Order: sequence, then C-alpha cells, then structure tokens
Amino acid sequence: MSHVFPRHCHANLPTAVEGDGCYLIDSDGKRYFDGSGGAAVSCLGHSNQRVRDAIKAQVDKLAFAHTGFLTSAPAEELADLLIAHAPGDLDRVYFVSGGSEAVESAIKLARQFHLENGEPERRHLIARRQSYHGNTLGALSAGGNAWRRQQFAPLLVEMSHIAPCYEYAERAEGESLEDYGQRTAQELEDEILRLGPQTVMAFIAEPVVGATLGAVTATPGYYARIREICDKYGVLLILDEVMCGMGRTGHLFACDADGIAPDILCIAKGLGAGYQPIGAMLCSKQIYDTIAAGTGFFQHGHTYLGHPVAAAAALAVVKEMLEKDLIAQVNERGSYLEAQLRRRFAQNPHVGDIRGRGLFWGIELVSDRQSKAPFDPKLGLAGKLKKAAFAEGLICYPMPGTRDGQLGDHVLLAPPFIASEEELDSALNMLQTALEKTLPKT
Repeated sequence: MSHVFPRHCHANLPTAVEGDGCYLIDSDGKRYFDGSGGAAVSCLGHSNQRVRDAIKAQVDKLAFAHTGFLTSAPAEELADLLIAHAPGDLDRVYFVSGGSEAVESAIKLARQFHLENGEPERRHLIARRQSYHGNTLGALSAGGNAWRRQQFAPLLVEMSHIAPCYEYAERAEGESLEDYGQRTAQELEDEILRLGPQTVMAFIAEPVVGATLGAVTATPGYYARIREICDKYGVLLILDEVMCGMGRTGHLFACDADGIAPDILCIAKGLGAGYQPIGAMLCSKQIYDTIAAGTGFFQHGHTYLGHPVAAAAALAVVKEMLEKDLIAQVNERGSYLEAQLRRRFAQNPHVGDIRGRGLFWGIELVSDRQSKAPFDPKLGLAGKLKKAAFAEGLICYPMPGTRDGQLGDHVLLAPPFIASEEELDSALNMLQTALEKTLPKT
C-alpha cells in the first residue's frame, strides 16, 4: 500500500522509471509521448544531457545557501541572462520554487510598491474570468476558474474578475476582431472606475490563457489597450507567463508577441523544464528602486529562494534554448503542428475551435459546431479523453469547464520543443484514436 497522497485517491497510476527524449517510460516498459509536457513543463524532453550535467556539477560544488545570508553564482548568472532578454525595463529577478509562489510574490510586491510609493489606498487586484494563476490562496483568489475556487471560496481574498479575451465563445455576431478586443479591454477601465482609480493596485492576466481556456490568444490590439489603461490610472500590469512563457509560444517571453511589456512578470514551468522546481518574478527598475529607496526590504520570502541547484538547472535550460535556437524551432514545429491539427480535426463535427501559438495548442470540443453548444458536463468528456489517450500512449491535457468552470471541454497540447515532425504525427494519430473512442458518434 502506498503512503503517497495522490492527486486522486482512487487513481491507480503506473510508476514512471525513465525519461527518453519526448517519452516517459513506466515500470512495465510502456512508452508515453509527453504531448503536454506534463503541464507545459518539459520543454526540453526528459533526458537533456546539458541540464543533467549542470545539476550534478552544482550539487558537487554547493547544494544550498540561504538567501538571507548569501547569494550564489548560478542565481546571479541566471538573473543576468533573463534580464538581458526581458521586455521593457524589467530589471530584477526574484527566484522562487514554482508558479504559484511567483504569482503570490507578484501580488505582494504590487501592494508593497504602492505603500512605499505613498499610495496605501491602492489595494484592489483585477483579474479575468476563466484564468488560472495557481493554487495558493492569493493566486487562487486571483484566478477566475469557478470550479477550482468553489470549495475554498470562504478563504479567498475578494478580487474583481472581468471578461477574458475569448473571441470564439464571446465575440458577438458581426463584430470585428478589433472591435471585440477593444470592447473587452474596455471592461478593465470600467472596473477601475467602478472601484475608484486610486484604490486599484494591479491587473493580472495570462498573455496566452493556458489550462483553464486551452491556449486562447488575445485579439490584435487587446493588450496594447490594456497597457494604455494601466498607464493612464497608475495600475501595475502583471503578466502571468508561468505556462505560456519561456519559449512555449514562440518567444522567450510570451508578451513579445503582443508588443507590450509588463511591470511585473511571472515565469516557472519551462524555466526549469521539469529538471528542478523553480519559478521567478521579474519586476521593473522603478518598482525595485522604490522599495530600495524606502524600507529596502521586500516583506516576503521562502526557504528555497534562489536555490543554487535549481538556478543551475534553469541556467542550463535557458542556455540550451538560446544557443540551439530552439525558439525558432518552436515556431517551425508549431506551424507544422497547427497545419496537421487543422487537416485532421477541423472538419470534425465535434471540434469547435483550434487555437494557439508556437507549441501551445488547444482544441475545444462541442456537441454542435454550428451553435458552439458545449457537451453536457455529466458526460465527463475531458476525463474520458485523458484516459483513452493515455491508454494509447499519449499524455495530453484535457480539461472540463472551459466556458465558465462548469460547461465546456478542451484538450491542451504542449509537446517538447525537441519533438520531430514524425513524433508529432504519431502523437496526433494517438489523439485521433482517443477522440474516436470518446466522442459521441454522429
């Protein structure tokens, strides 16, 4: 009997024993193509020699040094490398152990910045419906996924949630993409005015919405307008790139595709590529200088901040991406994946939308393509699809509740950057079989 507390108490999971490129291998020798990179984590696959060597070398040299006393060479070098490629005037990096910690840090930094900037009344955070920002209480409060929030609602901090930029389901008939994007962005200004401009500290959003909506990109001009509104009212813009960043959507930083820069940016998953737990919060020079000129102390912290082994692993990951030009490969393979997804699935009567960017793609499943009506949630479609794909040897990321936390189903694909066209074809064969076994016959 296992003493591990699993995600699901009644799951009978195989044991992973080995990683080989894009594949995971269980104790029975079965190979699984990691078509979602776990949760968009394993961007370099599971056997990258450069990263393995960096971890071993760092452990032999220095395993841990508490950042209350010392910094470390890998953390310093990684911070320099990230800032050298970061958008706008992002200037400082705060290393944590994962995405939820990065978002918690961003929320608290936003509040402390306004305190030290002489605006203590700024306390409200605005986020979006159907977003996901993590599972700690602050991050969960910011997140807009009704299903994840429901049972913990009495514990959550009150935050505002406006509409996502989700044109497939929410653009009006006859409305242009640009008009829809501007209308949706206007909700931010309306909410700032409703709350009182002097009371709003920040707005948080995912440049490409991941787990909850399934690789939804914003319409052209949406984020330019969001940046404009934040600047107008002195509201900090926090971008959560935990899932969509670090090359996943075809840019090292996902917001580069939209031509904007945030005040605070959160990264994690692809930063460590699964080799070590690590995340980071990047902030602008203005924010850092305000803290430095005030108390000089960010009133926040975790034991494993800037962990030397995690930083060494992440440094090797980022160097691998940059020196081997893997982000260009993401765009090339992403174009191939998109074309194959559309060729295979676009005419399926139960495929409503295929969307994404780079190697980050979502397929939204519907009971009727004409009306875009979702399936009855009682069917448990996402769970059945996950099980069917896994049986075929494909790890993918189906999720229910796409529309509102209850209705809707999608499947997310986020394969390793190193996947070949042949491997992608094989993965889509498995997905196609799983869909045929799962979707209702028409």
